[in-house]
Amino acid sequence: MANGRRAGLLLHPTSLPGTGGIGVLGHELHQFLSFLSKSGFSLWQVLPLTPPAAGNSPYSAYSTFAGNHLLIDLEQLVEEGDLQKQDIHNGFPSDFVDFDLLIPWKEALLVQAANNFFSYGHTERLEEFWQFCDTRYWLHDYALFRALKLHYKNKPWYRWPTDLAMRNPVAVENASVNLGTAIGVEKYKQWQFFRQWKRIKSAAQELEIAIIGDLPIFVAHDSVDVWCNREQFLLDSSGKPTVVAGVPPDYFSATGQLWGNPLYNWEAMAANGYSWWIARFRLMVELFDTVRIDHFRGFDAAWQIPGTAKTAIKGSWVPGPGAHFFEAIRANLGNLPFIAEDLGVITPEVEKLRDQFNMPGMKILQFAFDSDPSNPYLPHNHIPNSIVYTGTHDNDTTRGWFESLSPKIQKKMYNYMGFNGVNPVEDLIRLAMMSVSVYAIFPMQDLLGLPAEARMNRPGVAMGNWNWRYRKEQIREGLEKQYSKLLKLYGRV
Repeated sequence: MANGRRAGLLLHPTSLPGTGGIGVLGHELHQFLSFLSKSGFSLWQVLPLTPPAAGNSPYSAYSTFAGNHLLIDLEQLVEEGDLQKQDIHNGFPSDFVDFDLLIPWKEALLVQAANNFFSYGHTERLEEFWQFCDTRYWLHDYALFRALKLHYKNKPWYRWPTDLAMRNPVAVENASVNLGTAIGVEKYKQWQFFRQWKRIKSAAQELEIAIIGDLPIFVAHDSVDVWCNREQFLLDSSGKPTVVAGVPPDYFSATGQLWGNPLYNWEAMAANGYSWWIARFRLMVELFDTVRIDHFRGFDAAWQIPGTAKTAIKGSWVPGPGAHFFEAIRANLGNLPFIAEDLGVITPEVEKLRDQFNMPGMKILQFAFDSDPSNPYLPHNHIPNSIVYTGTHDNDTTRGWFESLSPKIQKKMYNYMGFNGVNPVEDLIRLAMMSVSVYAIFPMQDLLGLPAEARMNRPGVAMGNWNWRYRKEQIREGLEKQYSKLLKLYGRV
């Protein structure tokens, strides 16, 4: 926050255009960064970059440390000699992410690239690969986990043979030997992801663009994190969660959201100095300039739902680690650039925890016009140490949102603004620019004025999300100049 008023865009790399079925860490991303810079934006916010699990959601990952190998740019593998140009011909539509088609196609190519690398890789690249393996303590467990999932036809770890599910040392060692080739492939994927991301971060730094990462508070049950650290989660003797995470009924769902993530055994985590969390935050600082902590409220109290429940209605708030946790993080890593996702029903205790560690919160303009002047999302109630958004990845696009409003609420919004608008999306963006909030961030869909069909996620809906991509031609001529003028006008350059 020390660099003053700035503005940026929220765009997950999967949403980039291109011919490979999904956005990747390559040429199109460099063009996007150039567009940001020429427009005067100096922030780029992403969703979690971890390998997605259930429903292809980046918020449900197989690992909190690994990278999403689907983001690997295959063109760079061709340039390095691990693939041939003809190998990467893409035969399926690429104007949205079709995960059912994409995953088997890309996985096969990455296996092919890894095998070629191990067969023909030059000494210098092999040395770089092995150095990467030696300096990522989590890597072997993750690679073994993915190899075992492949071997057992994607069954979750708690349905593997008992000796492997419970990590019997002999069984784990035997699997490491027997699945050596598949483990090597997984390590190759991670090596390529992290080296490609390093290039992207360097390019962003050269353009003076800060990258805001996203850290989900909870992890997936079927993840290497839970498999390797069962004692740090509230599980029964067979590895099943006794209680799970979610949120009570709210703006998004009348029955709440049943996320199903296992909850932490905070007492056990405190006993070993929160070492897993410290390692996790250390990686976040390596990858990003700032980190948004998703569902920040969970550190004060989490909605605890019985493990057998079908909805999130029957739950209760259970205390989290609170200030003790962040004091331990600060003692080990110093003052970290965190952003608190403080949306929903937020208590004074959560606000106190956020403010105690000087974390900016979030102000969503789509939430601002459905109540009275005390609404905290209305710009006259904003504070400088906050970040204003038109909407987030969980909201409808601003165009879709405005079109769904009643005429009464639409009129109320323009009465607040004090003028009769022509383009409600651009008008809401302008309102965010005016805010005293130090950062203003807009989903790419809003910058392009896209309708509800471009929405990224519908909370509470398990399938059919995360597949939106923009097209190059949607960036109309003059857009860079338009926003460059606005950013200068409102002091955000």
